[in-house]
Amino acid sequence: MRELVVEADGGSRGNPGPAGYGAVVLDPATGETLAERAEYIGVATNNVAEYKGLVAGLRAAFELFPDATVHVRMDSKLVVEQMSGRWKIKHPDMKPLAAEAGRVFPPGRVRYEWIPRERNKHADRLANEAMDAGRRGEQWSPSASTAAVDHAAELAAARAAAGDATTGAARARAALTGAGQTGGGPTSRPGTGTAGARPEPEPEGLFAPDAALAAQARASLATAATTDREAAASGDFEAEAAHPAASATLTERPPAPAAPTAPGWSGPDMGAPATFVLLRHGETALTPEKRFSGSGGTDPELSPAGLRQAEAVAAALAARGTIQEIVSSPLTRCRQTAQAVADRLGLDVRIENGLRETDFGAWEGLTFAEVRERYKDDLDAWLASPKAAPTGGGESFATVSRRVAATRDRLTAAHAGRTVLLVTHVTPIKTLVRLALGAPPESLFRMELSAASISAIAYYADGNASVRLLNDTSHLR
Repeated sequence: MRELVVEADGGSRGNPGPAGYGAVVLDPATGETLAERAEYIGVATNNVAEYKGLVAGLRAAFELFPDATVHVRMDSKLVVEQMSGRWKIKHPDMKPLAAEAGRVFPPGRVRYEWIPRERNKHADRLANEAMDAGRRGEQWSPSASTAAVDHAAELAAARAAAGDATTGAARARAALTGAGQTGGGPTSRPGTGTAGARPEPEPEGLFAPDAALAAQARASLATAATTDREAAASGDFEAEAAHPAASATLTERPPAPAAPTAPGWSGPDMGAPATFVLLRHGETALTPEKRFSGSGGTDPELSPAGLRQAEAVAAALAARGTIQEIVSSPLTRCRQTAQAVADRLGLDVRIENGLRETDFGAWEGLTFAEVRERYKDDLDAWLASPKAAPTGGGESFATVSRRVAATRDRLTAAHAGRTVLLVTHVTPIKTLVRLALGAPPESLFRMELSAASISAIAYYADGNASVRLLNDTSHLR
């Protein structure tokens, strides 16, 4: 009976994030590549991508030799241990994929072996090629680097046939497993499907903050303009500025893993988080005038600059390829921004009233200086306490916080494991960030949030949350 080797891998740039898998079928005697498979699968976790790579590799082997025995080699301890029957499969996304893998060949014809990551470079490269293709809006096809690998293998095999068997075989193996390893994706980042070390076993569904996104966030916050505290305080007060403390207070904070529940296990089965990408709407005509603009005013439309910002951020989100659903505040400026993204992604926009901005009462349409001149005592009270409401029946920050928290709970329950774009306003976004960080109410006065800027929060089943910020909107001008 013929034996085949299947090597498979998968990765997710964000976990969950844009994901892809790679698999290769090898002749164990010669090291010859018999088949390659790779695919961009959209937004998924590392573990889902790894399982899909396994399924694709087994299917490719079955298509070649249905009666073969198969030796699967993977650098995912999780998949190897689960498919070998030594670890229980708990995550609902893993169970059907494991069952699918188990049905390709009859029981007993497949054995599994864990290998170090550096010995799985061929499948890893294919997975990265698939993710790179997905970023370009394409599906994977054999690339120049793959062709170079095949050509190198052919040359080495020819040399072996000519008599230099030892050197030829070694070069063939090197070509099949190592060539092209530097051209298949971004630089090493643990847990994202790129070359390099990563912890084993990898917990199902844990959130791995995107390093590049986090770095941009920190750089953006550190260099933000720092004008007066009062401007930063005013909710959807247009063209607000940051308190100096903002650059130091908002960083990503992955949840601490719980104590291991079994030998070799590194965390609880929390499942994939509900990830909310928080997008503030684009500018309106009130932005350059620095006026309060809440839910109780004139409901302005996007200005020409705001429309350009909406289109630019839509293009950026489309290129990133992570958004699965879109939810928007009912106010016009948010609906216009959301629709620009929806048109790019081919998605519908669902309206959520809980995402509306604060009602600023009699302050709507006024500048901060005008409010101070007309309603000084009310403004001082509002700045001093989250329970104080704007003049004329507006909403206090405490009221908004309760509304936003209830909306958050409803949306996280409805969108577990999904990446959802929430198009909303300054106060709801600041409130979601504040609550996720466990920060006090006064932290609302210490955050900058530019028009059309993006933040993200991942919510886990155990109640933990992880925050990422990207507040640089220079590319939207």
